[in-house]
Amino acid sequence: MTWQIRSRSLKPEDLLVEESLFSLANGYLGVRGNLEEGSLYESIQGTYINAFHDVVEIPYGEKLYGFPETQQKLANVIDAQSIQLFFGDEEEPYSPFQGEVVHYERILHLDKGYSERMIHWRSPKGKEVKIRFIRLVSFEKRELFSVFVEIIPINFFGKVKVISHVNGDVTNYVNGKDPRVGNSHAKLLNTKICKTVDDYLVVINETMRTKIQVGCVTTHRWEAGQQSVETNGQTVTITNIFQLRKSTVFEKRNVYVDTLRHGQNLFETGVSLQERWKHVTMDQLLTEQQEYVEKFWNHADVKIYGDDKVQEGIRFNLYHLLQSAGRDAISNIAAKGLSGEGYEGHYFWDTEIYMIPVFLLTKPELAKQLLMYRYSILDGARKHAKIMGHQKGALFPWRTISGSECSSYFPSGSAQYHISADIAYSFVQYYLATGDEAFFEMYGAELLFETARLWLDTGHFSEDGFRIDAVTGPDEYTCIVNNNYYTNVMAKYNLQWATNVYDQLDKKGTEHFTRIKKKLNLKKEERDAWERAAKAMYLPYDEKLKINPQDDAFLKKEKWDFSATPKENYPLLLHYHPLTIYRYQVCKQADTVLAHFLLEDEQSMETIRHSYHYYEKITTHDSSLSTCIFSIMAAKIGEMDKAYHYFTETARLDLDNTHKNTKDGLHLANMGGTWMAIVFGFAGLRIKQSGLHFHPRLPEKWAGYECNLQFRSRELTIKVDQERTEISMKGEPLQLFVFQRPYLVKEGEPLTIRTTGK
Repeated sequence: MTWQIRSRSLKPEDLLVEESLFSLANGYLGVRGNLEEGSLYESIQGTYINAFHDVVEIPYGEKLYGFPETQQKLANVIDAQSIQLFFGDEEEPYSPFQGEVVHYERILHLDKGYSERMIHWRSPKGKEVKIRFIRLVSFEKRELFSVFVEIIPINFFGKVKVISHVNGDVTNYVNGKDPRVGNSHAKLLNTKICKTVDDYLVVINETMRTKIQVGCVTTHRWEAGQQSVETNGQTVTITNIFQLRKSTVFEKRNVYVDTLRHGQNLFETGVSLQERWKHVTMDQLLTEQQEYVEKFWNHADVKIYGDDKVQEGIRFNLYHLLQSAGRDAISNIAAKGLSGEGYEGHYFWDTEIYMIPVFLLTKPELAKQLLMYRYSILDGARKHAKIMGHQKGALFPWRTISGSECSSYFPSGSAQYHISADIAYSFVQYYLATGDEAFFEMYGAELLFETARLWLDTGHFSEDGFRIDAVTGPDEYTCIVNNNYYTNVMAKYNLQWATNVYDQLDKKGTEHFTRIKKKLNLKKEERDAWERAAKAMYLPYDEKLKINPQDDAFLKKEKWDFSATPKENYPLLLHYHPLTIYRYQVCKQADTVLAHFLLEDEQSMETIRHSYHYYEKITTHDSSLSTCIFSIMAAKIGEMDKAYHYFTETARLDLDNTHKNTKDGLHLANMGGTWMAIVFGFAGLRIKQSGLHFHPRLPEKWAGYECNLQFRSRELTIKVDQERTEISMKGEPLQLFVFQRPYLVKEGEPLTIRTTGK
């Protein structure tokens, strides 16, 4: 049953959350799990295309130099979900909120790639039918969203009226009480075309400011009957009346296209796609979907033995990550994926630190595509650096869609310079995991050079080393600080790799390297300055506490009084002014602890252990990005009870709605963090220049676990139980490290080692 997410609830509060949980997407198109028949509760109706946005004004009471004037905002696009059913000559409307529900169940099939909803319903006048809805957003046909409806008569045979809408009159969800959700600009689209052509229902909308367009071309396959069509300028409606004599299935097939990908002739493109796929049956679509998903699970599945709830959680999280990853150069993964409008569809550092690692070791071609998006906005990062006062370098925007900064609150936005180092780190990790030298030289080198330039221009040399002042680290409860440990150590890594890559390419003497140097006007003197800055990088350390302080001033502040803070006052960001929070030692999420995970070789185990214990006491985990890191590092220092506790906080965060805002969309970074907590935490995997390193451990409550991984064109499986760890492989022999000892693993000759950590 861990391959299915099930619900039998029709409570409005549950249905609102399930709109996110049962959302379907394919990286391009996403549809929330709204009810086809409409709802009698507060619903967030949503259909989204990755990166399809409008530009809106950012209101300021006081606007200073360099503040962004506008931001991009993901647009809720044309709604094609609606299907209304009426039964009998008196046309009783079907609704699960009227009459009697004999049985109801909703299922998300993680192993098949579709959702289904089944209801056994008795109308107020006694008409009894079973209705089954199947939804599919195709992985292979990215523009396609289909709804299949099956009506099974129980005691009713007779007239059925089906009304199907394609609605261009859509708005975005806004909430003025939660800064994590947009609070203005609900209306982003105008309807330009609303018509029928032959059997096609056509709606084309245009964004108000960017003037980009989205089109939906819809067709129906159903029982022959009496049909009529109506348009009202923004919505086109088709009605079909037929006689129900036996079980009947019909399909509503929707094709979405946009001018960012498909050119200007959206109607012709949509019709062309419909024509291309018109002979593909429902069964063929479902089979094709299942085959795609099965290939993913063959490389990505994680098996947990002895804990079905966690097993369900990890598969649910991995499936939604697969659904959310952009697959073209103009899209990435939004903080909420394509499941909702939280954070207005913006891309953050979450992608590189929490989500790309999953694809890096399970579906590396997707990781590569996500990195290509970052490279595609490198010019925008250069422009942003200049706006922020730098002569050279690339500062990636903290939150963006098309490449410009969308953050209106710079202390926890543009000041988070670490995003440039995070992206550089991700390029290096991709290179180490794949060995893709051509990609790294063609794209990674230029990005590393430009981000290294940023650090040299941002920081400065002083008596105690190379310092970086006035930045914000990952912990957004501590802003605008000097020498944030995370930022400094990640910048050091960035500078080191820029230096190394320069030397490697200089030694090769390739024409591409010559072109890069000419394009960037790059001199060896800059390379030497990067090396000096990396060697001199100041990393704060407290001799008394034997920890790395989060920044220069952090330990001088008073600690937050957690005992006097009511439970209802969390998250703190919704109940206290930012300045109040900034004055205390209190962390929203892992910061220094995260740095110890990403770059563990920078510090001794003693320092890592002391830092972990110190920051654990003052971290609220108000961010969903936090508990997974504390789980990973608890496993690192051998505290398995804590590792398991923090992991359980991560694994089912959305399924159990523990942060109480899943309705606004799923927490994609946390979903990546769940996988990381197993693979990097319990299995102890690290990707280093020397190769793969494992330090497997097992929580006491599990009988074992199993992970499938890809590394440098090889397929690995690691199995851990109470007695032993087994690593098997398909492909060329590979040297890897387990408990710091080197082993050569060959196909057909699994490596077996005693599991020592529990």
